[in-house]
Amino acid sequence: MYPIDLEGKTGIIFGVANHRSIAWAIAQVLHEAGARLAICYQNERVMEPVAKLVEPWGNGVLIECDVSSDENVATAYKKASKELGRLDYIVHSIAFANRDDLGGPFVETSREGFKLALDVSAYSLVPIARYGAPLMGEDGGSILTMTFQASTSVFPGYNVMGTAKAALENEVKQLANDLGPQNIRVNAISAGPLDTLSSRVITGYRDMKRIHAERSPMGRNITTDEVAKTALYLCCDMSSGVTGEILHVDTGYNIMGM
Repeated sequence: MYPIDLEGKTGIIFGVANHRSIAWAIAQVLHEAGARLAICYQNERVMEPVAKLVEPWGNGVLIECDVSSDENVATAYKKASKELGRLDYIVHSIAFANRDDLGGPFVETSREGFKLALDVSAYSLVPIARYGAPLMGEDGGSILTMTFQASTSVFPGYNVMGTAKAALENEVKQLANDLGPQNIRVNAISAGPLDTLSSRVITGYRDMKRIHAERSPMGRNITTDEVAKTALYLCCDMSSGVTGEILHVDTGYNIMGM
């Protein structure tokens, strides 16, 4: 158990696909702290493994949601509201690009591939915030998303996903400004390389991870648990004055010049 009590709090997590998902690590930490959660999965293909993950909780809520459809997002929130009532936390941990666009020269990125990556990985935060904010009530809440340093620097092979993360980080600031009067905080975690099913399709990922460990001040890579604990901080009242921030969890790699 973590020394933070979220008993009576509720949240919705977008982006759980399997046990390696960053979203799942965050969901586990929030659950262990006492929050009741709705877990959104993309489609029937991933429903069974996600259901097995949540089953031991007993009180978890499973909701199908394709974030490329505003209607699906709105419907997911209606289901979450029916099961949980108001929401305290919203976690957006979603990213996707065609495999062909993750490797090779960025200049070869297709128009359709660019649109797809920006739509799913960046724009999706907008309707998730739009339809979710009204469920947070007078006390407000916390919206959290996941980014990566490729938003500001070139990581060969990450390509269009870096562009999507740059857009996502700007959205965090725009949404923080929009929703601040409602006491809703919007932040992002910029995590170092982590072993997920998505990261392994990125050309040069192993080199990215090795170089990160070699050059970061702490001389190692991060863990999903470290990201999840940072998410817990950003969701709970300990970070009540923090919004519009991009918080790095990367053993200090982002501060290095070479």
